[in-house]
Amino acid sequence: MPCRRLEMWIMEHTKPSQEVVLDIQHMVKKFDLGGGKVLIAVNDVSLQLHKGESLAIVGESGSGKSTLVKCLVRLHRPTSGAAIYDGTDLMKLGGEPLRQSRRHIQMVFQDPNTAFNPKMRIKDIICEPLYNFDLIKYSEAEAKAKEMLRLVELPEDIVDRYPANMSGGQRQRIGIARALVLKPEILVCDEATSALDVSVQKKIVDLLLSIQRKTQLSIIFICHDLALVYQMCHRAAVMYQGSVVEVLPAGKLREAKHPYTQKLLSSIFPLRGKKRFVVSAPEGQSPAEMSVS
Repeated sequence: MPCRRLEMWIMEHTKPSQEVVLDIQHMVKKFDLGGGKVLIAVNDVSLQLHKGESLAIVGESGSGKSTLVKCLVRLHRPTSGAAIYDGTDLMKLGGEPLRQSRRHIQMVFQDPNTAFNPKMRIKDIICEPLYNFDLIKYSEAEAKAKEMLRLVELPEDIVDRYPANMSGGQRQRIGIARALVLKPEILVCDEATSALDVSVQKKIVDLLLSIQRKTQLSIIFICHDLALVYQMCHRAAVMYQGSVVEVLPAGKLREAKHPYTQKLLSSIFPLRGKKRFVVSAPEGQSPAEMSVS
């Protein structure tokens, strides 16, 4: 199937509904730097996430992407703003209600090498969220872990291994299995593919799309790779200096109007280039001529 037809097929078969599952309203996060200085990491951000939708949040490092999603899952306490889920403002919750709310929004972290306790077996890593909510007995953990391993297309016989015995791609799949074991409605992926090889990235993206088609999972996807956003997401919100400057369908990124979004697009390297440049070689070596793509 040609690439463009494949993209159209993916978007058609993962078409989100119009139901809003998360309504982010005027989110602000400020950090006190001392000496009267304040860093505004997130500045009045308002976004909506629909059921079954993949919403990308893109922008350069330091633009506020990760800070925003860490506020949503309450790893940071926002300075102000609201995030409405099922009629409840998650930002106002505390204690047991806050803990219970975390069943509905789970996160896959950027670095699979540091996301787990290295002394825990795979089955306990996957089932730890279930232990935390008293949803499973220890005797049932192995069967549940194997079920989740099948979901993320990993062999069942790794349940008693440790993270150090896994590759980076396998560890990221385990992270996805752990995040999905509570059957959340929203999955937050914070640069979940950036630490992986390109070939492994594609497998992880294909896996997420497959799970989304089956479950109508809503995904917030933090990413630098606009080509990846174009292929797997429905909409893209572009952040710059803590603010959302543009929101547009991911398939229409080339139609962006904001100068910053256009600058991001211009930074993408094409697969082929026509210009040729002479690269200066160290003394004693012949200069090499190479195509800059």
